Amino acid sequence: MIALGIEGTAWSLSVGVVDEKDVIALLNDPYIPKEGGIHPREASQHHSEKIAPLLSRLFETVDKNSIDLIAFSQGPGMGPCLRVIATAARLLALKLKRPLVGVNHCLAHVEVGRWKTGAKKPVALYVSGGNSQVIARRGERYRVFGETLDIGIGNALDKLARHMGLKHPGGPKIEKLAERGEKYYSLPYVVKGMDFSFSGMVTAAQKLYDSGISMENVAFSFQETAFAMLTEVTERALAYLDLDEVLLVGGVAANRRLQDMLKIMCQDRGAKFFVPPKELAGDNGAMIAYTGLLMYKHGYETPVEESYVKPDFRIEDVIVNWD
Repeated sequence: MIALGIEGTAWSLSVGVVDEKDVIALLNDPYIPKEGGIHPREASQHHSEKIAPLLSRLFETVDKNSIDLIAFSQGPGMGPCLRVIATAARLLALKLKRPLVGVNHCLAHVEVGRWKTGAKKPVALYVSGGNSQVIARRGERYRVFGETLDIGIGNALDKLARHMGLKHPGGPKIEKLAERGEKYYSLPYVVKGMDFSFSGMVTAAQKLYDSGISMENVAFSFQETAFAMLTEVTERALAYLDLDEVLLVGGVAANRRLQDMLKIMCQDRGAKFFVPPKELAGDNGAMIAYTGLLMYKHGYETPVEESYVKPDFRIEDVIVNWD
């Protein structure tokens, strides 16, 4: 079975095609703002203009008649962006006379990570621009055991980067600056039980920069503090759930320092650490295609009349009836 997936919950616009063994094709055309952060209206306009050419490019290498299933990100995400890709998915499904499956974006990160790493029953640390959560499966649902109380870690990194005059996306730029940092400055470390908060730390880091502290040391201090918080709550979930696998997913999963911290923690606990390939860690169409295929094989299908978007779609809302 071959599935086509469309992702466009925020700034990333991506289409992917997979079968049950591997990724067949993956094309991306992200929205990059000229300045500032992501504006939902501008991002949705970009998706609206680029989705047809992107699909045309895809069908130059993949025969559209070989597609058995159309999947799309149903949420969570920015409403205007979600509506664009949902419309494109409906049109494709109707035109090709193929079944349609709406996919939870967070679930897709976890499932493509399990697929490509071989992790079986992990504690998943999902870190992206709009979300940061500690997730594990209990029974027939994935449960969120801890999450940000305000903004996602990716958003926090971007906010700090913009304050220092760096363009979007800011995370990779902060990572490179941090590699040259030499001095650590204390920042608010906010962990409340299993939840955590980044907004106060962003403000404190911005003040450090405004006081004359170098970009490198601000970036270094920010990463060390934020990633220590994420590692702490991940370790606590691992202990509480008595599991022995950690899976790092989401756009920020590409950060080598975060990977290193989690690896050390896993080594200390005798746990295995997994992270998917970079192209599948962030938002991408292949993860939507694969999860849609998995869901369809286990009885899921989204009638066109019920394919409305869900900007606040929670991973706990999906019943998981596969291993």
